[in-house]
Amino acid sequence: GTLLNLTVSDHSRLGSLLLSWDEPEEAVEGYSLALSSLGSDTPLQNGSAGPNITSFWFHGLTPGTSYEIEVTATLACMETTSQKVTAQTSPSPVHNLSLSSGGDSATLRAAWAPAPGQRDGYHLALYHSDSQALVRNVSLLPNASTFLFDGLLAGSEYALKVSTLAGASQASTSTHQWTAPSMPTQLRLSPSSSTSLIASWAGAAGVTWLHLTLHNLLTQTVTTTLSARRGLTSYAFQHLQPGTQYWLGLSATAGPYTVGGLNATAWTYPLSPANVTLGSAEEQSSLQARWSTPAGERDFYLVTLQEGDNSTPTRNISVDGGNSHVTFHGLSPGKQFSVQVTAVAGPYQASARSTAAWTQPLAPSGVSLSSQGSPYSLLASWEEALGEGYLLAFSPVEHPVKNISLLRDVTSFTYEGLRPGTLYTFEVSTVAGPYTSSPQRITNWTYPLPLEQLTLSNQGHSTSLQASWRAAPEGSTGYTGTLWETKSQQLVRNVTVGNNWTNVTFEDLVPGRQYTLEMAAMAGSYTSPVRSATDWTYPLAPAGVTLTNTRRPLGLSAFWDKAAGDVDQFQLQLYSKSHPARRNISVGPNTHNFTFLGLSPGIQYFLKVTVLAGPYRSSSHFATEWTYPLSLANVSVQPGRRPQELHVSWVESGGGRDHLVQLSVAESLSIIRNVSVPRGVTQIDLEGLVPGSRYRVEIISQAGPHRISSQTAIGYTVPLPPLSLSATPVSPAWALAVRWETPPGQRDRYLLSMQEEGTSAPARNLEAGKDSTNITLTQLEPGTCYLVGIWAVAGPYRSLPENITGCTVPVAPTNLSLTNPGSFSELYMSWNKPPGRRDHYRVVLYSLSTQSRAGVQTLSPDAQNITWTHLEPGTKFAGQVTAVKGSSEASSTNITQWTHPLAPANLTLGSPSASTLQASWAATGRGAEGYVVDVYDMASDSAVGHLVLGGDARSHIIKNLSPGTHYSVAVRATAGPFHTSTPNLTHCTREYDALLQPSVL
Repeated sequence: GTLLNLTVSDHSRLGSLLLSWDEPEEAVEGYSLALSSLGSDTPLQNGSAGPNITSFWFHGLTPGTSYEIEVTATLACMETTSQKVTAQTSPSPVHNLSLSSGGDSATLRAAWAPAPGQRDGYHLALYHSDSQALVRNVSLLPNASTFLFDGLLAGSEYALKVSTLAGASQASTSTHQWTAPSMPTQLRLSPSSSTSLIASWAGAAGVTWLHLTLHNLLTQTVTTTLSARRGLTSYAFQHLQPGTQYWLGLSATAGPYTVGGLNATAWTYPLSPANVTLGSAEEQSSLQARWSTPAGERDFYLVTLQEGDNSTPTRNISVDGGNSHVTFHGLSPGKQFSVQVTAVAGPYQASARSTAAWTQPLAPSGVSLSSQGSPYSLLASWEEALGEGYLLAFSPVEHPVKNISLLRDVTSFTYEGLRPGTLYTFEVSTVAGPYTSSPQRITNWTYPLPLEQLTLSNQGHSTSLQASWRAAPEGSTGYTGTLWETKSQQLVRNVTVGNNWTNVTFEDLVPGRQYTLEMAAMAGSYTSPVRSATDWTYPLAPAGVTLTNTRRPLGLSAFWDKAAGDVDQFQLQLYSKSHPARRNISVGPNTHNFTFLGLSPGIQYFLKVTVLAGPYRSSSHFATEWTYPLSLANVSVQPGRRPQELHVSWVESGGGRDHLVQLSVAESLSIIRNVSVPRGVTQIDLEGLVPGSRYRVEIISQAGPHRISSQTAIGYTVPLPPLSLSATPVSPAWALAVRWETPPGQRDRYLLSMQEEGTSAPARNLEAGKDSTNITLTQLEPGTCYLVGIWAVAGPYRSLPENITGCTVPVAPTNLSLTNPGSFSELYMSWNKPPGRRDHYRVVLYSLSTQSRAGVQTLSPDAQNITWTHLEPGTKFAGQVTAVKGSSEASSTNITQWTHPLAPANLTLGSPSASTLQASWAATGRGAEGYVVDVYDMASDSAVGHLVLGGDARSHIIKNLSPGTHYSVAVRATAGPFHTSTPNLTHCTREYDALLQPSVL
């Protein structure tokens, strides 16, 4: 056949194919075209073209699909020639192509939605945007829709081209995206000077831009903001504040991504203080450091005080960065110091030092000026003081001064060729730098020469000795003497007199004793060698002679002070103006008391004591005293005739004159009554006292100034009995509450006696406090009467008794039961006998139907049951039993029961209809609580009805019965659990056409 030279193209029109052919040489009448899927004989599209047409468009095709096209040319004479060609439509590009990093600096994820049509696969080409280099070439299956590119450069822009492949055709779509930047590492910020900081970092290859922000942390302001392209690794911040902390924040950007969070802090170097000085302060032992504040900032100043030439640090003080001075207190005086002031800003410091300064020295301590026993020299010494040296001044008092300067290591100096017994002044000052301390002054004397021609004489006196002498040569300030007892070598007296004295008298010496006097010349605190002399004094009479009573045995004791000096013996003389006999007693020199026995009681005596020392005698003045009288015996205190009286009696035993009866309240010991009784009276009645009180009685016998008391006697007034006594039962405790009113007067306690009435059982005794007004008597027998007595008690005495009778509450009966013995008119009631006693039982029966009492019975205390008769049939009753004791009662719980009901009367049956029966009846007595109608089928002997009706029912229609059937009916009266039935009555229901007469029972 004729070749048509078919060609197919799409001319970039999606879903279309353009078929072209060559016009054949033969004449053509027309063309027919058929397009079908490759491998299928079913045409999808048909077309035709005229004879002069050489191309044809197929539209609406599926992209990326292979088709077979057949062209048939119709030639003359109905001849045809056909030719087939295969072609493929261009594929569709992908839709919604995206490229995202997801925040990852090394990956990008490509995703797309497949376009309609067919495809052989995908081709992905990833390019680095800056270098235009192909980074990745990937072929994927036609069902792929995502792909992850990894191992990419951080912070770089990439371009992606996705091509849809179908045969030799492809359709492409492109997009671009950045990988997330990677944060630089090792950010450092460090000072390069006091006004600059250098920031450096590493690992910034994965960013496009770096953004740096520098903050002044002190002022909380932004100092510098800058942006730098990739490749910069450091930057110097200039013109900053010295000694200030800065915060640097670094963030990185790449395309739309920014990462931050990297920061560093650093301080600029502080400037050192200027014009540092150290000088004296107002306070002693203080130095003040001053300086000029440099530019910039700082955290604080560290002020270091350094001591000595080697600048040893001794103190560190931190002060605020705004301060410009600091004072050091409590420094060692006389020392050289310097100060170093350091400005501290963060970890950095800048220091400056001052010149040296001295603290003012202190005068030396421990200054002494001693003679070392020499009349012609003095040794000056002192303790070493801090400083450079010492300045000494020395002169006799009120004479010109001699000055000497010494180095600091010298601490003593001896002055020679001085005058004996002369006062000299010594001054020493400490020198330190420009300062000299205030002088330390001391004075001292040179030793004096001894006195001459010392004598000691008593001149006839017993308590004095006179010393005399000739003045010492050269100087002295006076004389000092020491008087000793020669025999015992005990120091007696020290005496000091002026340098113009030549005699002195020693007074108040011990009589009859030998003394030795030692005397020396004085100059200041120094004395010359001593001179001595001796003599005797006369003895003195004894002093402090006293005469005192002794009671057992009766006598007088003589006492006297030890006589001064040497005594041979004492002589005692005792006498009385009432008795002519005298007693003379001699005792040894070491005896200072003596007791005279066998004397008469109540008599005044006189005593004289004489001291003997060698040939000398001295007597005391007279001492006098009375002997004690004898105390009264057998003092007795008894209650008087009335509660307000006490009777006191005693037995006289000799001695004394009047008696004084003293009465006091025992607890307070305060005397409330003094009664004077002449000798010979042996009893007295004391009236107007408080009943029930404890009293103390003492009787005092008097002789001269002496009084003697009898033994104390204790007595009580009789108390008054309690008032308004009552005893009431306490329910349900089976106790009695006993109450009373407090009577006038006092008492120690109350005594109560309780005895069961009508028995010979022993009484029960109890006690109550004196302020009590009630007591509860417990553990008593229920329902029992008790005789209660009460007394007020004071000491061993009781008041008159108060008595009363009280009864306890009885116990209620228990286990009460009310039963029906099967009767229409009787109920049986029983109960358990409760413990204790009672007078009787009161038994009450209530009719709950009429809400009234049906009966009341009084039974003996031992009764335990009762039968109630003549009761209303079919009635509900409530019963209660009450135990009665006097005015007290205890009731049981209520219990209920029914009497049997009477059977209904006049039961009649009728059949109003073929399926019903009507039962009618009459109530008997008061009726019943309810009625029950029972219906039975006579033929089957089975129950066909059970009807429960109220107590007011008198008839009932029984429905749903079978016509013409024989039934048996009974009606029961019910009362509680009991019921009574009528006899069964039979009746037939009506036939449909017959009327039966009612049955009558």
